[in-house]
Amino acid sequence: MRFTTWAVLVATLLLWSGNWIVARAVRAEISPGVATVGRLVVVLAILLPFAWRGLARKLPSLGKRDWIVLAGLGFTGGGPHLGLQWLGLHYTTAASGILYLSTTPIFILLMTLALGEHIVSRQWIGVAISFTGVFLIATHGEPARLSFNIGDLMAIASMVLWAGYTILLRVRKDPLEVIELLCMVCVFGACFMTPWLIAEGATLRLSGRGAVAVLYSAIGSLLLAYIGWSYVVTRIGAARAGVTLHLMPAFGVILSAIFLSEYPQWFHFVGIALILAGVALSSGAKASSASSSR
Repeated sequence: MRFTTWAVLVATLLLWSGNWIVARAVRAEISPGVATVGRLVVVLAILLPFAWRGLARKLPSLGKRDWIVLAGLGFTGGGPHLGLQWLGLHYTTAASGILYLSTTPIFILLMTLALGEHIVSRQWIGVAISFTGVFLIATHGEPARLSFNIGDLMAIASMVLWAGYTILLRVRKDPLEVIELLCMVCVFGACFMTPWLIAEGATLRLSGRGAVAVLYSAIGSLLLAYIGWSYVVTRIGAARAGVTLHLMPAFGVILSAIFLSEYPQWFHFVGIALILAGVALSSGAKASSASSSR
């Protein structure tokens, strides 16, 4: 049983990491807006037949706050979050983009300020160390030039949105089940992507390989990976599973070298080391603070 659990965990992390590799590989064959909306439509087509009855029964009872939170979840986790990933990979490597995944806990920590949580000095030091790593990667090892790669900035913005999605999940109070919630996130995400599609206009494109990439993104890195993650969390716990997310940058760098011939440079290694050190310091401080309050 333990072997099966860890095998599913590795497969799940590979599916998520592979999404960045696929998006980078087909960047010239599909526009970011089409890729994002296509993924949302595929997921809706698969899940809606199982969720529509529950949605029809529960949606009329939702209050204004519930709708605002759902719209926020669609914006941060469904539409622009994904669009920024696909667009950013037009300008930066998959290796650079995927390393920013490890910054998510830092952005979540900062956003908890809005929820009234207190950040101690040790956590602020961790934030500063992590952002030093981000700064090093985003400037491609030349911080003195203060010239940021636009693709890296889009990848960072995507992680900020995902952190916002995580925070909104903590404050939602609606009665929707997981599949129903995912459907609503996709619906709102597609709505928020409409202006993006209009802005892309004549540059909209979709090839055969691009269509396959959308199917992989929807079925592989979203549905299958989500099922796998749920399976793992129920067996080893959220805390132990959450720590393994930091393996994704390592998987992503390896996959990008194998399939894209994009090899990490010195600033990738130093940057991710600083990011992880900052995350460890911030997380450790939070744990210590919690234990001392008991």
